[in-house]
Amino acid sequence: MLVIETINLSRIFINKKTKKRIEALKNVSLQIQGGQIFGILGRNGAGKTTLIRILTTLLLPTSGSAYVLGYNVENEYYKIRPYINLVSGGENPGYGVLNIKENLFFFSQLYGIPRKLAKEKINKYIKEFGLEERAYNLVNTLSTGEKQRMQLIRGLLNDPEILFLDEPTVGLDVESSRFIRQFIKKWIEETGKSIILTTHYLAEAEELCNLIAIIDSGRILALDTPSRLKAMGSKEILYEIETTPLSLEFLKNIRGVSIIQDKYLDGKVSFKISLENESLISNVINKISELGSNIIYLRKKETSLEDAFINIVGRSIEDD
Repeated sequence: MLVIETINLSRIFINKKTKKRIEALKNVSLQIQGGQIFGILGRNGAGKTTLIRILTTLLLPTSGSAYVLGYNVENEYYKIRPYINLVSGGENPGYGVLNIKENLFFFSQLYGIPRKLAKEKINKYIKEFGLEERAYNLVNTLSTGEKQRMQLIRGLLNDPEILFLDEPTVGLDVESSRFIRQFIKKWIEETGKSIILTTHYLAEAEELCNLIAIIDSGRILALDTPSRLKAMGSKEILYEIETTPLSLEFLKNIRGVSIIQDKYLDGKVSFKISLENESLISNVINKISELGSNIIYLRKKETSLEDAFINIVGRSIEDD
C-alpha cells in the first residue's frame, strides 16, 4: 500500500532581512510503500525537516503536491492528523512542571483517547521504556535520554499508521540511542505500520532503513536499499595489509597496484593498496612470501554508505 506520495514538491522561504529566496525543497517526487522504515538521509540543512513538516501538515508546500494515506496535505489535513504522529529529536517533550505521567495523560486527551485506555497505554509504555522509577519525576529533572523516551511514548499513544521520526537520536548517549533504534525495529516488526525517519547518522540509516533517500540542497539525489546505495560508492578495490618487517618498494614493480598509505610501527608494516583488478592481490601475497615476510592480517575494504554518500553528494555528510 502506498502511504506517501509527493509530486514535484517544492518549498521556498524568503529571508525577511535580505529578501533572498531559499529553496528548501526542489521538485521532490517520492512514492513510499507502507510496512517499512523509509529513511531520508542528508546533511544538516539539506531539506529533511522541511519535507517532514509538509508531510505532517505543519507546513504548506510552495508548489507541487503531497499525499499522506491518500489525502492531500493542503486541503485534507484534518483527515491525515488522526493517523500520524511526529517525534523530533532535541525538542522539549512537554511541560517541565508536570511529571512524566501527567504530561503523557495531557497529550492523550489532546489526541481524544478515552481516559481509561489512555492510562493503560501510558502505564504499559512507561514500563516498556524503563521509566517506572521516574514516572512521577518532573520533566525538567529528566536526562536528555529520558526525555526522548518520553517523547517516543507520546508519539505512540494514538497508535499512528505512520510515525514520523525527525532526527530521533540527535544528542543522545550511546545507550539511549541503542534503545530507541531497537524499539523502532521491534515496533515495525510487531505492527506492520510505517516509519519515516530523517537522520544524518549514516550507521543509523544503514541499520534501520529498508529504503534510503539521499537528499542534498532540497533535491533527492538517490533512492535505494542500503546495500545498493553502497554499491554506488567508490569503485576502487582496496586492501589493508599488515606484515612483519618489509620494504614496500616491491609494490612499485607490480603494474596496477598503488600504495594509498603506509605505517611502520613496532616492527610491523601496515599499508593500504588500491588494485586495478581483483586478481592482482595474489601477486602481492606471493611477493610478500618471496621476500620472507609474514602476513599478520589481510582485509578487503568494503564500500561503505559514507563512500556512497560522498560519491553521490560530492562531499561528506559532516562537511559544513
